[in-house]
Amino acid sequence: MSVDFSQRWAWAEVDLGAVRHNVAHVASIVAPAQVWAVVKANAYGHGSVQVAQAALEAGATGLCVAVVDEGVVLRRAGIMAPVLVMSEQPADTAPFLVGYGLTPTVTTTMGAAAIASAAQATGREVPVHVKVDTGMHRVGAQPAEMLSLARYVAGHPSLSVEAVYTHFAVADQPAHPANERQLSVFRAVLDELSSHGINPPLVHAANSAAALANPAARFGLVRLGIAMYGLLPGEGVRDLCAGLRPAMSLKARVSALRWVPAGDAVSYGLRRPVEKESLIATVPLGYADGVPRRLGDVPGHVLIGGVPRPIAGTVTMDQIMVDCGADSSVSVGDEVVLIGAQGDATVGADDWAALTGTIGYEITCGISARIHRRWA
Repeated sequence: MSVDFSQRWAWAEVDLGAVRHNVAHVASIVAPAQVWAVVKANAYGHGSVQVAQAALEAGATGLCVAVVDEGVVLRRAGIMAPVLVMSEQPADTAPFLVGYGLTPTVTTTMGAAAIASAAQATGREVPVHVKVDTGMHRVGAQPAEMLSLARYVAGHPSLSVEAVYTHFAVADQPAHPANERQLSVFRAVLDELSSHGINPPLVHAANSAAALANPAARFGLVRLGIAMYGLLPGEGVRDLCAGLRPAMSLKARVSALRWVPAGDAVSYGLRRPVEKESLIATVPLGYADGVPRRLGDVPGHVLIGGVPRPIAGTVTMDQIMVDCGADSSVSVGDEVVLIGAQGDATVGADDWAALTGTIGYEITCGISARIHRRWA
């Protein structure tokens, strides 16, 4: 007998219509620059294959991932659009990069040589994107090394320089002087390469925040990440995100109910007694599913019957408890919205982030594989 585990009373809903809307919205702003959709980390928890397909349908012309495995997943799903792997990978992954037709990032001649060797073995010419560190200081060739690296790639019969790119450290703060400093360094690198006859067909620098806030950073391509999911790249660009729609909802059902007398507390530590007799609803998901444990201390709230209701006590691994006060209308099986909308009320991943001192990216990436995704 087969069992459908997707019927667990906790699930995530991913609105692919919202993804398509967000891609098309940003594409209209950045045109004529191309949009490449960033679907690393399982599309920030939203489902890489499904989001990639939706983004391409909405006008994205390429995709970006962080590691080779993520690109292989897309290829095995039949997605043939360009897929950029956004950092130089270990040399022993080069045959897979080349074999699956992924676009490598190179930042060293050793990395380029590994790609060249794999390319020669298959008789292919592989386009690569050369990344320069203009101030983020995470990955990328130093500006002074870029000419020799680009020459090596351009001069190798099995490689070509398809793109030169960089990444901003504080794009979510548009007025920060580091943005212009990084752009200045980047332009100087491009000018030096051009003076030696290296003019790649693609140049890119902008993530979501820079794509929205900094027209000078768009060049011919922008990498659309967090904004594609309808989440906030940062407070400094909040006003520019008004046209975006959140794509993920996290939902569950009430699994148990009990009346708790005034003065009693619930969950581990018995930290927060209820002030009056209250109906406590148990909801079957917890920090192993991606609900931050910190939400039990703040406390955060969920929606039941369109009403915001506080989490009562410590978030446990598999369950949370919710204080429904004197509302006896709540029943086992009622829908609980942890992230999303119910009636006129909403709770967002960015709301969780603000309460717990993190960012919306971490919240959606943290929704674990135990939570079944439903795409619509």
